[in-house]
Amino acid sequence: MAFITIAPPAQPGSSDALPSVRTKVSEPTPAPDAGRGRMRFASLRLGSLRLVPSHVLLIALAIVSIFPIYWMFVTAFRPPSDALSTNPLPGPLSLENFQYVLKTIPIAGMLANTFGMALTLAVSQLLVAILASYGFARWDFAGKKALYLLFVGSWLVPFQVTMIPNYLLVSQMGLLNTITGVVIPQLCSAFAVMMLRQHLEAFPKDLVDASQMDGRSSWRTLWEVVVPNLRPALAALGIMLFISAWNEYLWPSLIMQKSDALIQVGIRGFLGAEGNNWGAIMAASSLACLPIFLIYIFLQRYVVDAFVRSGLK
Repeated sequence: MAFITIAPPAQPGSSDALPSVRTKVSEPTPAPDAGRGRMRFASLRLGSLRLVPSHVLLIALAIVSIFPIYWMFVTAFRPPSDALSTNPLPGPLSLENFQYVLKTIPIAGMLANTFGMALTLAVSQLLVAILASYGFARWDFAGKKALYLLFVGSWLVPFQVTMIPNYLLVSQMGLLNTITGVVIPQLCSAFAVMMLRQHLEAFPKDLVDASQMDGRSSWRTLWEVVVPNLRPALAALGIMLFISAWNEYLWPSLIMQKSDALIQVGIRGFLGAEGNNWGAIMAASSLACLPIFLIYIFLQRYVVDAFVRSGLK
């Protein structure tokens, strides 16, 4: 609250001044919107400060995850004599390791064979998963829960337990040192069946019933109604199965001991009793990673969706 003095003007010809009057003038009150804006800004600032530790942790985890890939490329582009250097900065740059890899192993053929193997596994596992999950979600039959538990149990069993029986089976079939021997034991994926069953359980049954009322069989309903509506989930799962097959090392190295048809097995040729050529190993590994990088660049949305749907990180 403030006071101001108001003095009336003097009358002409009069020597007496009129008394002045003091009047109260109220100060302007702040607008309520301005106060709410300041409070909102303060709350947002406090919330941002609370997120700082989380962001710092995520940045640290990202650096830890990216550093091995960065180190692989740095070592690949160094001269062979500097392959064991601990300098984190690249330089001097050299293509000698890549030239040596291209001259030593048929890496283009290995990449093509590995791509065909991974694509065959992804397509076959996806096809089996579609048929099996559709049966589990659509029909009720005797032993349904027990059979599904067997699928789940086969996924929980460690690979080291089934590795020897599968190896003996492939050996008896005469498929050692062949890509077919790598593919056959992995034609079905219990994980893919579990994932698609969850999607099909949530699929609207009214669409399936309406399709059958139109005269479609269960087979046509699956491929004309269900599958087209599951394209995002199928694309995400297919990409995940392809990446998993591409990154598989233990089983191909066990089956193809005398063959270097796959890139996973071909890289080990640079490991020997006389010494390991780490520069060539890193160069070959860099070339082996390129298809996965390209998949991530062009299908990034589906790749992220695949890991979100699977719950993996």
